[in-house]
Amino acid sequence: MKITVLISRVLLGVIYLIFGLDYFLHFIPYQPLHTGAPGALVAGLKGTGYIYPMMKTIQIAGGLSLMFNRYAPFAAVVLFPTSLNVLLFHTILVPSGWYMGVILMAPNLLLGWGYRHYYAGMFTRVAKVN
Repeated sequence: MKITVLISRVLLGVIYLIFGLDYFLHFIPYQPLHTGAPGALVAGLKGTGYIYPMMKTIQIAGGLSLMFNRYAPFAAVVLFPTSLNVLLFHTILVPSGWYMGVILMAPNLLLGWGYRHYYAGMFTRVAKVN
């Protein structure tokens, strides 16, 4: 399991770091990707002026955290909603890109399983304050 967690952690970290940095540095050439509802969603998120930069900054920080194994269980939890949204976006709105969501969700789920003992406290039914 240690090797699986290591590979998942580094893979997910590299993916999030690259795509997070690309938003700011524009080193991956893109053609206009989405039209219709998917395009409207992306344009709306970018149009707010803060959601995309915030999301990409979180991706960069989370990617670095995973790559250097600093606060990795926390980073995996923080990045999970993004992985899930990529999966749902590419499964529901742009089905031809479903594999992008799987590429993000698989290592994220493996990290969740590998780090499950760190998450035990989050799944407490009734929280008590001391």
